[in-house]
Amino acid sequence: MALTKDKKNQVVAEISELLSSSKMTVVAQYQGTTVKAIQALRKDAKGNGTKVSVVKNRLIIKALESSEVLKAVDMSALKGQLLYAFNSNDEVAPASALATFAKTNPSIQFVGAITAEGKFISADEVKALAALPSKNDLIAQVIATLLSPVHDVTNALSGNLHALLDGIEAKAS
Repeated sequence: MALTKDKKNQVVAEISELLSSSKMTVVAQYQGTTVKAIQALRKDAKGNGTKVSVVKNRLIIKALESSEVLKAVDMSALKGQLLYAFNSNDEVAPASALATFAKTNPSIQFVGAITAEGKFISADEVKALAALPSKNDLIAQVIATLLSPVHDVTNALSGNLHALLDGIEAKAS
């Protein structure tokens, strides 16, 4: 069923809001993917705060043109059946959600991504982003690195203390 002009304007306004609030909008081809699989992708992506939408490219282009920051985005790659993954909290989350899903559904192919600054990045750059650990994983790695010397010192001190206690016990018996 065709959308009315009012409904199209409403979709453009909604997509424009998603694009402006999103730190990274990943674009992927989904040709050959079943509706059931896309519904599963939406459900899985929702867990990390990513919203996946299938929208006509013409409406996305209108939404991009209505935004001041995103007006300069190269729209030449927006061809064919595309889905868009938006995330306003994490730059890597939409790419990793789609990459994880693409492992079991190879019909999902990255086209590129639109950054919050209005730059269109290539599919190879999106694949590299998808390989990065999540923000929480990176924070945990930094904390573990910072705590490593503390753990080393406490282990060394407790090792010496155990050796001292073993020596005292040996002398006592």
